[in-house]
Amino acid sequence: MKDLLVAYLRPHWRILAGISLLLLIQAIGNLVLPTLMADIINNGVVTGDTGYILQIGGLMLLMSVLVGVAAVVTVYFSARTAMRFGRDVRSDLFRRVEDFSLAQMHRFTVPSLITRNTNDVQQLQMLIVIGLTMMVLAPITAIGGIIMAIRTDVQLSALLLVVVPLMLIAIGIMVGRAVPLFRSMQVKIDKVNGVLRENLAGIRVIRAFVRTAHEERRFAEANAELTAVSLRVTRLFALIFPTLMLIMNGALIATIWLGAGFISDGSMPIGNLFAFQSYIMQILFSVMMAVMTMMMVPRAAASAERIQAVLETEPEIDDPEQAVTPVGIGRIELRDVSFRYPGAEEAILQGISCTFEPGKTTAIVGGTGSGKSTLVNLLPRLLDVTAGGVYIDDVDIRDMRLDDLWTQFGIVPQRAFLFGGTIATNVRFGRPDATEDQVWDALDVAQAREFVDTLAEGLEAPVDQGGVNFSGGQRQRLAIARCIVRDPLIYLFDDSFSALDYTTDARLRAALARRTEDRTVVIVAQRVSTIMNADKIIVLDAGRIVGTGTHDELVETCEAYREIVASQAQLEGSR
Repeated sequence: MKDLLVAYLRPHWRILAGISLLLLIQAIGNLVLPTLMADIINNGVVTGDTGYILQIGGLMLLMSVLVGVAAVVTVYFSARTAMRFGRDVRSDLFRRVEDFSLAQMHRFTVPSLITRNTNDVQQLQMLIVIGLTMMVLAPITAIGGIIMAIRTDVQLSALLLVVVPLMLIAIGIMVGRAVPLFRSMQVKIDKVNGVLRENLAGIRVIRAFVRTAHEERRFAEANAELTAVSLRVTRLFALIFPTLMLIMNGALIATIWLGAGFISDGSMPIGNLFAFQSYIMQILFSVMMAVMTMMMVPRAAASAERIQAVLETEPEIDDPEQAVTPVGIGRIELRDVSFRYPGAEEAILQGISCTFEPGKTTAIVGGTGSGKSTLVNLLPRLLDVTAGGVYIDDVDIRDMRLDDLWTQFGIVPQRAFLFGGTIATNVRFGRPDATEDQVWDALDVAQAREFVDTLAEGLEAPVDQGGVNFSGGQRQRLAIARCIVRDPLIYLFDDSFSALDYTTDARLRAALARRTEDRTVVIVAQRVSTIMNADKIIVLDAGRIVGTGTHDELVETCEAYREIVASQAQLEGSR
């Protein structure tokens, strides 16, 4: 945690120095005020010197205003520094995650990355806000208070030898019990969030299988566990605060009782008693607040470890030191490519060698789990090959800058995802400078104009996050339009026509063929009707290529392809 805080707070050292100076002013002001109050009582009230009272009272008022202004400014700059710290950490976390490969994203998991960029950063921000005030002010006030208390009366100062250890013992017991409870609480919160997230994401499945009651019980159990831990923490605080107040009030009673004796025998002025009471309260309050603040450290430290784990993870896929720029033809070649997911026992792709030519449409088919989507993800280097190489225009894609590589691709993923905004902003996501005519042209090719025209807002029709306010087929067509408006050298369609009816599918493929006649087109499809007119079809089975050719050639020569065709023909016949 220390390294993280130092790294991100170093740029703000001037503000931190200013905060430290303001805290020093506050501490000095707070320590001087009781002495001034003692002077008023001893030299003004007791002697009846009104002028002296007004003089010292005015000084106390000025000092109080100065301390108040310093406190306000300190809190403002402490909060601003903490917010800027959070801004910088979140920004770096976001940029680092943006560079992660798909495998690294799966390793950390998306919910965990979101939590690290929100709740974990917030824990550190809270620690900084409190730390820049109480954790700096409390030690100064405590040490200064002890010095001033001894200076005020040495005999009464002996009380500190009893009161401070008692308070430290009480707080130590509380911290020893509270820290494990706080850690347990974080685990319980994660569990509640996990159950809630699963229920929200899988609400349709839960209702379809009539498992609502089961999920309610599961959430109730997780909620009850969190409640139980929270109640234990609450009971602990309900016990410790009265205990600390009992110690502090007992110290005040002892001060008054002993001080009364010293005053009666003339060894202590009455004003010094009031000053000593103020100092002992400042000392005890500072000790209590400092230790209470320290309780935040374990939670913040755990959050810092989670943040550092992300920041210190180097992207598996990165730009080379000396990049090669592709010539811009769009020919892709896979040379003896294999790929194994981290932790997997076997490679999902083995010995893949094939080419994807410009001006040709190449289709990839195969059974579930044959490696089709994995193969497509290797082409734009969303995943890195385990063995072999992927070449574009005879240049290994590992020798290209990622931006140069990705610029050549237009990708429509298996799950069509739309961003919150409008239809226009989603289509222009593929090309921000696209004109309105170009957007409509892309929608025409994607067969999306027919439903966009029916919307009152047209291109400005709102799109909810994920596109949940559109059907699956509409989302797919908008995602295809987003790819088309980009006009890339290489089109990748990963099972992007599955939600379309046969008529729309045929119209879209015909329009797409005219638009991409000089481009490299790669299509992953489940329906044979979608790819039977492709220039080349690659058949995958258990991660290996078992057939390559046109539809007619594969029907004659590839058993796996014949089985796919036969199964779909039988399915169509049964309809």
